[in-house]
Amino acid sequence: MQSNLIMFPIAEVARQDTQVKEISVTQYERAEQQFLELLATEDLDNNLDKKVAIIREFEKAVAMAIDAAYKHDSQDNSAHCFLQRILYWINRLNLFWYDDLRRYTNERSLYLSSCRNHIEASWQKWELAQIDVTELQNLNVKRALIERTKADLEPPLSPASRYIREEMTKAGYCHLLAIASVDGLVEGSRLSRILGGAANEVQCTLVRVLLEEYGNGRLSRKHSTFFAKMLDEFGMNTEPEGYFELVPWEVLACANHNFLLTERRRYYLRYSGGLTYFEVAGPAAYKNYLVAAQRLGLSDAAMGYWELHIKEDERHGRWMLEDIALPLAELYPDDAWELLLGYDQEKLMSDRAAKAVVNSIQQAEQIKY
Repeated sequence: MQSNLIMFPIAEVARQDTQVKEISVTQYERAEQQFLELLATEDLDNNLDKKVAIIREFEKAVAMAIDAAYKHDSQDNSAHCFLQRILYWINRLNLFWYDDLRRYTNERSLYLSSCRNHIEASWQKWELAQIDVTELQNLNVKRALIERTKADLEPPLSPASRYIREEMTKAGYCHLLAIASVDGLVEGSRLSRILGGAANEVQCTLVRVLLEEYGNGRLSRKHSTFFAKMLDEFGMNTEPEGYFELVPWEVLACANHNFLLTERRRYYLRYSGGLTYFEVAGPAAYKNYLVAAQRLGLSDAAMGYWELHIKEDERHGRWMLEDIALPLAELYPDDAWELLLGYDQEKLMSDRAAKAVVNSIQQAEQIKY
């Protein structure tokens, strides 16, 4: 049994540890700025020889962060954050942001691709080690999917859920919106990248999900429009990524994981399993936010996105299970366990992100937007 006794370090040791962490954070921040310079370099692949010093220092920081985040089972949040931010800066090039076209000059850069692959290899190995893959391979996939979705549709309230429902202040609610806006203002974008290919019932159901996310082609009904209205109600920034600096690495990891799965067709079953969890479990999380908004006496505009999602995602969850996950399990009997891998990974990473968001909210309860 683990002891509950808290041992306080000697002051000098604590000071040294703090100094090391401060040096690491500063180095990661500098390396990220160097990477952004590389990202903006015209025709980067043909100009690498002009950026040798920057590249060397950046790659040194990446190596240090990978070692700190994935090889020593540490809780080095600065290392995790640095790596997930680098992945995000690369991955976002797969989406169009209606900004300066020159920002996409390096979207097919081999150097950027090698950076992403290098980080992903260590990160994904670390993530996969937290799942018992052998157990999943021995399960009855269809039965396991049905049991999982039934349990996750209306889960018992966690301490984090109770905090949001019962204690979170208006300032905390705004902080929640700020963090969620990075995904909420571009909602559905990653789903759009997996829809091409041969037509069948599975593909058509995914298209139906996307169309509802996009308001059936009407901007006024697009989910991101409802999210922007919530931000606007508090006078907050409605530009995509306007609050990027507030986003915990655990949330960025969820985004980067989805980028990976949608870019690799080999991971189609994992993506479908993950999306099944996301749609099934979504309403329970959104109900927490809606209850909090109602307790705070907020306007309909300040909570409209949650109400819309609760209604539509309950339907999407049924579609994902009955019309996508279960048919795919029949279509790919030898690989069907990958649906469970995607489902369980999405749940694990979502729970981790939710805890990080609540911690961030609690630390920022006094912030006013």
